[in-house]
This record gives sequence, C-alpha cells and structure tokens, in this order.
Amino acid sequence: MFGNIDQEGEILKIGKVPENVLKRSVLKQIKYDRKEVLLGPGVGEDCAAVELADDEIFVLSTDPITGTVQEIGRLAVHVTANDLASAGADPIGLLLTVLLPPEAEEPMLRELMKDIMEECARLEITVMGGHTEVTAAVCQPLVSVTGVGKVKKGKLLSTGGIRPGQEIIMTKYAGLEGTAIIAAEKEKELLTRYPASFIEEAKEMVSMISVVEDAKIAREYAVTAMHDVTEGGIFGALWEVAVASKVGLEIELQKIPLRQQTVEICEFFDLNPYMLISSGSMLIAADRGSDVVDALKKQGIHAAVIGRATDGNDKVVYYGDEKRYLEPPKCDELYKIYES
Repeated sequence: MFGNIDQEGEILKIGKVPENVLKRSVLKQIKYDRKEVLLGPGVGEDCAAVELADDEIFVLSTDPITGTVQEIGRLAVHVTANDLASAGADPIGLLLTVLLPPEAEEPMLRELMKDIMEECARLEITVMGGHTEVTAAVCQPLVSVTGVGKVKKGKLLSTGGIRPGQEIIMTKYAGLEGTAIIAAEKEKELLTRYPASFIEEAKEMVSMISVVEDAKIAREYAVTAMHDVTEGGIFGALWEVAVASKVGLEIELQKIPLRQQTVEICEFFDLNPYMLISSGSMLIAADRGSDVVDALKKQGIHAAVIGRATDGNDKVVYYGDEKRYLEPPKCDELYKIYES
C-alpha cells in the first residue's frame, strides 16, 4: 500500500507531526462535510462538536487497526462505520489517531489519508478531527478510530436484542476480511500453489468489508439485533450474540456462506475459516428471516438464514447428524500466519 509513492515529502521525526506536514498531507485532504458537525479539524483544535435533533441519539464506537498495514486506511474507516451501522445508526464522522513509526516518510501519511478520505466520501462520513504522531512505541503504522453516529429514538439496536424463536441471518461470507488480508500479506507463499488471478480475487474481497448498506436494508424489516462479524470469525460472533441476548442457538454449518478463496487459503495455512476475522459480514435477527434475505439479495448482497435462536443455553452447530458446541472466542486465526 505504501510502496513506490512518487511524491515529495520529508522524513518525519518522533513527536507531533509538524504543522506544515499536517496542513498539506492531512487537513488539505479533508473536504467532505456534514451539517451536523459544528466544529471540525484544524490546527490547535482538540475537540469536535456535533449537533443532534431532540429525537435523536448520539452513538459512539472506537477501534484500532493492528493486524495489518495492507489497506489500513480503508479498514480503519469501515470497521468503525460497521459498528455504528450494527447499532442501527447512520455514521456521521470519525476521529482519527494515527501513530507512525520512527523515520516514516511523509508520502506514507499522505497516501494513508487519501485512502481514508476515499472511503469516507463513499459512506458520506466526515473526518471530524484527530491526532497524528511519530513514535517509537509502534513499529508499523497504527490507526485508531472513534466513530460518531446518530439514530432516531426507539430505533437503537443492540447485540443483545435476539428473542427465542427468531431466525439468524448472515450477510456475505465467513472469513471475508481475513482472506483479503492473508492474500495480500502472504502473496509470495500463496503463489507457490495458486495462480495470480486466484490471489487477486481473494485480495479484492476487501471491497466487501462495509456492512453499512446491509444494515440500512435490514432496518426496514423490524429486525431486533445486528452484529458485525469481526475478530473470532463467525463462531466468535455467534457466541457473542447468544451471550448478550441470553439465548441458545441452533446453527447449520452447511448454510454458513464461504467463498472458495477462503476455503483454499485456510487449507494452505491450516486455519479454521469459521474463526477467521470477517468484517463485511453481519449477523441479523428477525422473525421472518427470508424476507430480509430477499431484500438484501435484491440489492446484490449475498445473505442466508443459517439457524435460529432457542430459549435454552446451548449454542449448537450442526453438520448433518454431527453436532458441536460453540466455545468462547479465542485468538483469531489470522494471527497464526504471523507466528509461522
């Protein structure tokens, strides 16, 4: 992402990014604005301000991107926007903390902000402010994002809103984000077995990591809970929604959507695709799951009913006549590729 950037710029020293660099490589690129934002980014500004209507709720979320430097700007925007969308909120803006390693070059920062602003423009989100610093505390770029959103009163959703008897819907594919990251990070190794076209298709899965549109569609069908699938994969997300909602689950493994690229790459590295980070996929609870699935598919978003909630405590995954019980999420499978 940051290689071969043919742009002028200085090598950055430890500490706050200089004002001239901040202006030309960060602030100059922040152009999209929303009327709700009363106070935005600027030199010396340490706060942002948002105006809300009387019948609206202010929603916040925060996340760092630490598992990769590939597509870090794009991931930073979507991971936080996905959290807000899962709560039923419309994302408004982001506050960014960008930490760069010593001797980072200015073009790296400029390209990072370019990627962030492209994704913000697609989602109609404003960068409201933040902090940019070079520090020996990191050995690679680290972006931490706080997201700001709004939702009408009475429309706020939580992970714990599932009721027994409801159907569980899953959008897109298990292991989606992890597949894209591994394909980018381990391309040379994968080329020893797979053609370049296969790996490019896997890398392009990063284009599906937003669930903002998934959430907008689902909200029209009186869904009671939404949860984006991130670290721990689909198994981890299913555990989290069940615990939060105090329900049991009966899930059919064969109905969980998987892309062939994910299957192949996980086999190559001996990973479990159901425990691989899956930003871009969302779990949704509804009384009539088929209606939600049909609405999503009409908009080109793959979705499937993968099971239902029960009034017990058991969280069961069935594969034909076999069954296994879900366990609390462990370390995401993605990190195993770095151990090796």
